Amino acid sequence: MFELRLLCPEERVEAVGDALEALDALSVSVEDADAQTPAEQALFGEPGMPPPKEGWQRSLVVALFTEEAQAREAAQLLQPQDFFQGCKLLGIQAVPDQDWVRLTQSQFEPVEITPTFWIVPSWHEPPAGARQVIRLDPGLAFGTGTHPTTRMCLRWIARHAPAGQRVLDYGCGSGILAIGAAKHGAAQVDAVDIDEAAVRSTEANAQANGVQLTAGLPERAKGRYDSVLANILATPLKVLAPLLASHVAPGGALVLAGILARQAQELKDAYEPYCQLDVSDEEDGWILMTAKL
Repeated sequence: MFELRLLCPEERVEAVGDALEALDALSVSVEDADAQTPAEQALFGEPGMPPPKEGWQRSLVVALFTEEAQAREAAQLLQPQDFFQGCKLLGIQAVPDQDWVRLTQSQFEPVEITPTFWIVPSWHEPPAGARQVIRLDPGLAFGTGTHPTTRMCLRWIARHAPAGQRVLDYGCGSGILAIGAAKHGAAQVDAVDIDEAAVRSTEANAQANGVQLTAGLPERAKGRYDSVLANILATPLKVLAPLLASHVAPGGALVLAGILARQAQELKDAYEPYCQLDVSDEEDGWILMTAKL
């Protein structure tokens, strides 16, 4: 493997990246060329949404090729192009052979939700104090315990053990919240998502974790539930306010995540006709909002 390294201004990143892909690069990554310096910039975005910018003011673009000749040809073809203006070739270098599976696995450790509730990748043994374990490998679908929104939802489930309850996981993704509810004693769990791939992922993950749930498209959600959980994003959560509230049984709980702290008032306003939302947890700038109906 060989990598071609380029320095590009922000406005050139997209065009250069598209050209590298057209030149059969195996992958193209973009990093802040000023990372770990006083000039480092943070780009914030919501999960599942495009980044606010294609790159940084000084972006390091790295393209991976199978052969050195491919990398050199790509460099030769890029440099005369108009869209390469302001860019600089930093070099081409060999990438050492590695066991990429082992390397990737080494980056992920078990995730603690509570001292007794953990998410454990399949290649790890559960920690000694773990009484409830969800087996889920990172990177397979959104909702693997590595994001604060997922951890906050699971903490809520652990603290409000839904034993005997009817639970709805709306926008289930990997199914992790539905699985967490089932492991904490929920009598019936429905998991729904607009993405059929997410439904299949939820079914597979439920089977791997030995829990019973029903997964399907959103129309599968029927009637009222003791707990309704939705870890999506602020904008769809606002649109879904009347629907989600209508699924909560009297005295039941509504649990919403995927919300930045600065968006709290927007959500309170959207749900005011149906319930009073409050912030019940916060982590790394994300919040969990809940209500009793």
